[in-house]
Amino acid sequence: MKKAVVVVGGKQYLVGEKETLQVDLLPTGTKELKLDALLVIDGDKTTVGTPTVKGVEVKAKVVEEKVSGKKIRVIHYKPKKREHTETGHRQKYSLIEIISIK
Repeated sequence: MKKAVVVVGGKQYLVGEKETLQVDLLPTGTKELKLDALLVIDGDKTTVGTPTVKGVEVKAKVVEEKVSGKKIRVIHYKPKKREHTETGHRQKYSLIEIISIK
């Protein structure tokens, strides 16, 4: 089974064929991605790129856009002042599926 390390949105991910991956929100209208591989693992053979592996391309398609992540609650508290504020944040992600590693 082939695996590859790719960069999406400034972050590196170890991916295999037919895997789904949750990455930072991609620009709207993006349907297919062609990613360069930094490292390729094919059975016992490992190829490291400088900076990318030549001749290897990873194809991916966007399955779903604007998937909501886990909600994070942030509390700011000031002791002895009876003062606190509570805010929340929910990150948006894109869901992509790796089609092939060639």
